[in-house]
Amino acid sequence: MTSSPPPVWNGTATGRIVIVGASLAGLRAAETLRAEGFTGHLTLIGDEPYEPYDRPPLSKAVQEGWISEVQTTLPRRREVAAQWILGTKAVALDLPNRQVQLADGGLHPFDRLLIATGTRARPWPDKEQGALDGVFTLRTRDDAARLHARLAERPKRVLIIGAGFTGSELASVCRELDLHVTVTERSATPLAGALGQAAGTFAAYLQRQHGVDLRCNTTVLALEGDAHKQLRRARLSDGDELDVDVAVVALGSLRNIEWLQDAGLAADSRGIVCDAACRAFDADGVVTDDIFVAGDVARWPHPLYDGELLVVEHWSNAAIQAEVAAHNMLATTTTRRAHKHLPFFWSNQFGANIKALGVPTSADTIVLTEGSIEERRLVAAYGREGRIVAAVAVNSPRTLPAYQAMIEARAPFPPTLHASNGPATLHPLPAGFPRRGQPTHDAGVILTGAGPNTPEQRLEEEVLKLLDPRVPLGAPPIMTLPTYETSIEKHPFLQEVQIGGMH
Repeated sequence: MTSSPPPVWNGTATGRIVIVGASLAGLRAAETLRAEGFTGHLTLIGDEPYEPYDRPPLSKAVQEGWISEVQTTLPRRREVAAQWILGTKAVALDLPNRQVQLADGGLHPFDRLLIATGTRARPWPDKEQGALDGVFTLRTRDDAARLHARLAERPKRVLIIGAGFTGSELASVCRELDLHVTVTERSATPLAGALGQAAGTFAAYLQRQHGVDLRCNTTVLALEGDAHKQLRRARLSDGDELDVDVAVVALGSLRNIEWLQDAGLAADSRGIVCDAACRAFDADGVVTDDIFVAGDVARWPHPLYDGELLVVEHWSNAAIQAEVAAHNMLATTTTRRAHKHLPFFWSNQFGANIKALGVPTSADTIVLTEGSIEERRLVAAYGREGRIVAAVAVNSPRTLPAYQAMIEARAPFPPTLHASNGPATLHPLPAGFPRRGQPTHDAGVILTGAGPNTPEQRLEEEVLKLLDPRVPLGAPPIMTLPTYETSIEKHPFLQEVQIGGMH
């Protein structure tokens, strides 16, 4: 059957634009489309029943009780005059007929499409254990409400599995609520996946100073429940058994790309490949003119990182990339803009404000340039092959613009600063990021290879073991563990792994 040719696009009048993903990126794109003169039919599709809301407060302000999850709804910068289809998933993309199919059977035709489906929380690999009453993940508004209610009951011990940004922020909340909390981390330090183990030593210092029972180089082998399927115990790879009432699985994210299987786009578990104008590539590596991508699900080339495709899971990138994508959906060849926003993210935990910019995970070296751990005020720069590529500041946000300028100028590493509060001599150290193949927790900014047709990493036996968060990185424990088959079909959890989110 031969499909009809696409209609002539009239971006300001008769066109139909569909946005799949009704979160921050989807909302910002819709607002930009209207602001730049789109008067056609606009549809936003979201799998949650809520209007777009802000996710960063879910792990801090909502858990502390400062606001409720209902109060996280994002403000509208302008009226978008859209058809909202909420609480229904997109399940397929029919490119020849230019329509999106929903789980309820609905079909929504488009002239241009924006994919902004984001990510979901990586689940605990054993479904039965993950379903125990008392086991939580934290990604959605409903997740936040359920966890807040359980923490308000003052459990005797909270176990947090994974010390990335989400896990560390939740640990900070638990200590502020005077709850006993144990954090297990497979790497040598907290935040190792996002900032490296060298910087992670400061995060470990903060946690222990605030009374967190931090277990690094340690995994949870099993979660155990009672006859009523209530969580009661956790077995750790260090041989300990903990009585726990609540366990939060904070093992990073998976990209929502399953609905694009066989759609003909360059999409896999690392994300959807697009060019700097946010136009998606098809499976043959040809850029499309009517399919756009933005937010956590996008893989795109940044000019500062040697053509490698970035995945960026941060608020600022989702908002800015969505605006660029929306502009380019209406633009001509001569008025398109490139998305070259330097990644930027922040976290508040244990009384510290941590801000980072650039791509720390691309670095091989780190150096302390200002301040000290004792002052709880410091700045560190990251280098790769003799060039500065990122920086992180703790309680020193005003210093970052200078580092941004150096990163954008491709300045040499280590940087020459002559900072009044800097060390007399700079001492670069290995950055200490986890080896490729190990799931990282909230890495945030990840290099995922070059080009739309770069294949995913092969799943060899050793890689399969690394993907399972229960398996320690060193010698396996003498305690009994499930057999880790090499066949991917025998691992439903591994069928979902986000290989591009590992570094």
